[in-house]
Amino acid sequence: MHTTLLSTAYGDIDRTPHDPEEDHSPFMVLWFSPGGPYGSVGVDLAFEAMLCQIFGEAFIQSFKARRPAAWVDLTIAFESRKRSAAPGRPNALNVSLPFSFMDFYKTQRGHSVEAALRRSNMNIVKWSSQGMLRLTQEAMNELFQPTVSGIVRHIEELIAKPEVRGVRFLFLVGGFAESPMLQRAVQNALGRACRIIIPQDVGLTILKGAVLFGLDPTVVRVRRCPLSYGVGVLNRFVDGRHPRHKLLVKDGREWCTDVLDRFVAVDQSVALGEVVGRSYTPARAGQRKIIINVYCSAADDVTYISDAGVRKCGTITLDLPEAPAPPPPGAAGAAVAGAGLGAGLGAGAAAAAERREIRATMQFGDTEIKVTAVDVMSSRTVRASIDFLSN
Repeated sequence: MHTTLLSTAYGDIDRTPHDPEEDHSPFMVLWFSPGGPYGSVGVDLAFEAMLCQIFGEAFIQSFKARRPAAWVDLTIAFESRKRSAAPGRPNALNVSLPFSFMDFYKTQRGHSVEAALRRSNMNIVKWSSQGMLRLTQEAMNELFQPTVSGIVRHIEELIAKPEVRGVRFLFLVGGFAESPMLQRAVQNALGRACRIIIPQDVGLTILKGAVLFGLDPTVVRVRRCPLSYGVGVLNRFVDGRHPRHKLLVKDGREWCTDVLDRFVAVDQSVALGEVVGRSYTPARAGQRKIIINVYCSAADDVTYISDAGVRKCGTITLDLPEAPAPPPPGAAGAAVAGAGLGAGLGAGAAAAAERREIRATMQFGDTEIKVTAVDVMSSRTVRASIDFLSN
């Protein structure tokens, strides 16, 4: 049985208590988190847009810049009302306007906020004599609908993927998952496909999960690579296969520069502690330093480190002691692109018998990628870590 955790940034139609001691089964990530605008901030932005429609965008931007503390008070007032919004709620929700808002508006525009509301012809927002905006159910639906619809559509797209088909339980977690508006929408759209579960203390679920993961990182046994990872290398130039502008002639040999030697691909499953290794040789004999640049890309079809979307995400430097005598001319091999023409590694274990061998490994499955380079002759080792979860 597959289980997936989908996080929104606010969380179960089924609120059955769960004993944390009951099940410590390891998890396998079926699909990496793509991120996106799927939190309650979308509702906040919709409320701000509504204020701009009533009072004018220029005034709202001016008020935010010149009365920042009062703007924060207004957003806090809306936040408390936002959490109270529920489908079918008969009563309007009152949002208090700070006195400085009303005073600043009258000073800037010469009339009251009540007059501005009447002129806006926005019938779904009323004015209260107590100095409050009264948001009707229609107004709240208008504020929530774009964000909630986007979340539902995103979940539908995820569970339609072949890798995720068969999921029977859907957990809503995070602060926005406390919203009855989101809960109802998810239940209506997905309730027949899977069981919707909202854990107790759903607003703290992500924090608790982070703490539990810190205590036992092995709870997630298999992850999905959000990016492709590899190192930049020099390969033997092949006419007709490699572009001429990548040609580098060094010591009488022709090399293709900027080649990306990929270790793992986008969406590839990697187990906890899984190690991928490569053997390289220096681009030239007598090198005293190897610089290995690690690259990543959201695309799976990149060939060169200069391709669009490829970026450097780490560098390790390995100092080399005195090497044996250089091999005779014409030895096979290729090399890793580094700083300077000779600061590279050769890709190809076939040359290891004749040339110095550098072993590079990447260890996956944790929240970080552990990169290691070893000079086989001297056993010198350097290590670095790269954030694995960030895109």
